Amino acid sequence: MDFPLARQLFYREIHRPDEDIDLAKAALYFALEEYPELEPDAYLNALDEMALEIQERLPQQRYPLRIIQTINEYLYDDLGFKGNSQNYYDPRNSFLNEAIDRRTGIPITLSLIYLEIAKRIDFPMVGIGMPGHFLIRPVFEEVGFFVDPFHGGEVLFPTDCERRLMQIYGKKISLKPEFLEPIAPKQFLARMLTNLKMIYLHRHDAKRTLAAIERILLLFPDRPFELRDRGLLYYQMDRRTAARQDLEMYLNLLPQARDATAIRQLLDRL
Repeated sequence: MDFPLARQLFYREIHRPDEDIDLAKAALYFALEEYPELEPDAYLNALDEMALEIQERLPQQRYPLRIIQTINEYLYDDLGFKGNSQNYYDPRNSFLNEAIDRRTGIPITLSLIYLEIAKRIDFPMVGIGMPGHFLIRPVFEEVGFFVDPFHGGEVLFPTDCERRLMQIYGKKISLKPEFLEPIAPKQFLARMLTNLKMIYLHRHDAKRTLAAIERILLLFPDRPFELRDRGLLYYQMDRRTAARQDLEMYLNLLPQARDATAIRQLLDRL
């Protein structure tokens, strides 16, 4: 692989079987490209230490809600973790190392911290990729509740999740069952990278946008819109051969796409 070391580490981690992918390691490896001096082991140790602190505080009767309460008291009351609602689109919010250092982040990075701590205390949880937000829940489905790490670890039931959707979108949104389905590790990482992609795109940072897309395509090589967006970036960078390859592959995957005519016209100019 002709990748820098950070990209190689990320590639190796995501090519493990799904059940063996370490989300924290993978997130730290893609952060390593932005923060070359980052020491992943230091942040993994920080998660270990937080889990040990919580382990010592757990009650003898480990009912799920009591465990959640113990985690919440430590993370939010003692350590002061909180959702960064004031500067939500700061790219630092999307990097695990920054979320740990600054004790703030967006829903998915705070969810990752929570998930990693829960795993270490033998209370495994899964990510829930609800539209416009991110939640987690214990792996046993019959528990019937969700946790919102962005809002202080608030416990939500399905009706609460529907209200949260209404708050986010400013209108009534019907809660579909698929909104509360767990997401796989690669989907989790792709969502983190998509957040970064959109932030850098709005900042007109072509280099970092491209890096985010490249890593999404390592996770899902045939995602049509990522191929299209990378092709368009290559075109802007005057990398015409690479642009043609991506845009032709996009049209092969989605020949009836809404923008197919425009993409074909661009290919004619190439």
